[in-house]
Amino acid sequence: MTDNPKQRHAFHGLYRALVNNMVVGVSEGYKKTLQLVGVGYRVSNTGNLLEFALGYSHAIVFEVPKEIKVETKSERNQDPLIMLESCDKQLLGLVCAKIRSFRKPEPYKGKGIRFQGEEIRRKSGKSASAK
Repeated sequence: MTDNPKQRHAFHGLYRALVNNMVVGVSEGYKKTLQLVGVGYRVSNTGNLLEFALGYSHAIVFEVPKEIKVETKSERNQDPLIMLESCDKQLLGLVCAKIRSFRKPEPYKGKGIRFQGEEIRRKSGKSASAK
């Protein structure tokens, strides 16, 4: 720590938030749901291994840390879902960000991996900029 009382006080809010996240994680837990939007986008899990089909020439296999519980749900005429649950908020956020980076939502058609309920700002294509 530092000798400056103002700097010492600045750390208080961060550590309070980190400890609060740990307490909430242990008592309630954290849940995040990711949604795969796109024709032919699929996901399946075997234990903590996720296998994605995201329109690339190869399948993407991702191993989720053992601290996170994973569940996938694929129903007909609905987007596949990935439900992640953990007591560690930071680790959960990192894993969600890594999964999302495989195919980020694109602004023209809205295809990609997004959080459930996330709004993607859509752009109009070439025809909108006609002079």
